[in-house]
Amino acid sequence: MTGPDRSPLHVLRRALTDVVALAYLGLCAALLIWAVVVTALDDSGESMAGVIPIFATAPTSLIFLVLPDHVWAFFAAVVLAALVNAAVIGWCSRTLRARRRTGWRQTG
Repeated sequence: MTGPDRSPLHVLRRALTDVVALAYLGLCAALLIWAVVVTALDDSGESMAGVIPIFATAPTSLIFLVLPDHVWAFFAAVVLAALVNAAVIGWCSRTLRARRRTGWRQTG
């Protein structure tokens, strides 16, 4: 059954606007900004701060790391992975809350 409430874009929009997904996206954005600032201030050129946003968006970011070795590829990997992970987190959060509201109980 696909109506306006069940279209893939509607489900994706609802998942990305969930409060838990938005908190995750905020955390990822803060970590990415922190990594850029720390790397820019490190004059030795050996900063490993970029690893933290990659770990925060794993496992999806590890898939996107096969992009070419450019600065934009790092940002693309983190941003795309954060969006994919946030969509999954938001969908799970909404599903669990909906099941709790309807009184769903696992029998077994």
